[in-house]
Amino acid sequence: MSTPLELTLDLQPRSRFDVINVRQRATEAVGDALDGYRHCLYSSFHTTAGYLDQGLASRLNQRRNGLTSYVEAFRTMFPEGARYRHDDMDLRHELSAAQREVEPRNADSHLTFMASGLSTCVSYVNRPGEPVDFVDLDGVCDGRPRRRTTSIVGYNDEVPVWHTRLAVPVSGHPVDSINLRDRGLGLYEQVDEFVRQHGVTKGRVRVELLGAERHAGLTVNEYETLLMRYDLRDVLRSPLRFVVEKGRHAWADPRAIPVKTLGYAQYDMVRALNQFVEVLGLDESIIERIFARLIAGPASRFLRMKRSVNMLVSDRETPGRGSVVQGTYQSPILVQWRRAPARVRHVDITLYRFL
Repeated sequence: MSTPLELTLDLQPRSRFDVINVRQRATEAVGDALDGYRHCLYSSFHTTAGYLDQGLASRLNQRRNGLTSYVEAFRTMFPEGARYRHDDMDLRHELSAAQREVEPRNADSHLTFMASGLSTCVSYVNRPGEPVDFVDLDGVCDGRPRRRTTSIVGYNDEVPVWHTRLAVPVSGHPVDSINLRDRGLGLYEQVDEFVRQHGVTKGRVRVELLGAERHAGLTVNEYETLLMRYDLRDVLRSPLRFVVEKGRHAWADPRAIPVKTLGYAQYDMVRALNQFVEVLGLDESIIERIFARLIAGPASRFLRMKRSVNMLVSDRETPGRGSVVQGTYQSPILVQWRRAPARVRHVDITLYRFL
């Protein structure tokens, strides 16, 4: 039986929104080397470029311009150049003057990525000849193509080699977001330890909410809070108007939003709200409860988050020694929209070895 094969591709988008058939690019690079594998794991190292689940992508590709039209609908909901506070470089005090000159104004791309159900890491049943599309929402900045990287791992099977259950402390706020990459949780440290113990060089880590956990979800994206921090005043003044201004047609008809979605701004709003109520001493107040319900409606009904996320394990950086491989700004994020009993939620973490 063949050992897993990893291929890393450098991509150059042709436009800000571009769709690149990476399966075809892989064939051009290594011929039919991937054809004999039953599965392929595709991993993007970016927060505004990734993949759709195979089932949805296959259905869309059966129609002319189906995938492009689908993504364009979300790009219309979150238009480029709208007055996103995230894109106001004068407010980005964590950046140096030089960084502000080159930092992409891409809040719309983050929103579109999450709302359309794109993922950073997906596994496909390998069907040679079937396109696998890398969807880039921010591929050109100031007229210059950005360098994009994706990995493809061909494998035949996978076996679980380690499992644990992690208690994630959450605040008493009804709505909260937690960066699971935070060193205080120790998730990555545990995973790295057992990757080494079991000698996993090609595989994946699956993070999944327990079945009993309700009113919560998971995503992978940049853990960035400035968008909502600076828009908070506008949100509190008129939440619905703010959403309509930024979301346009989507929020006018929530039924148009697919169930496997998440708004990038949702967890930013969460953290900004929590800061606001803590500073003013409004914890447990009617103001917090009302505001939480405003967020909770879309979270629980229209922007249903994933119950699990995947991360690539590879030895691409140090041959023979595997580790979780992610982009610089990628983090698994847990979001809740209702208080958790005892202020804690639980996730299962499973490490798989590819065969």
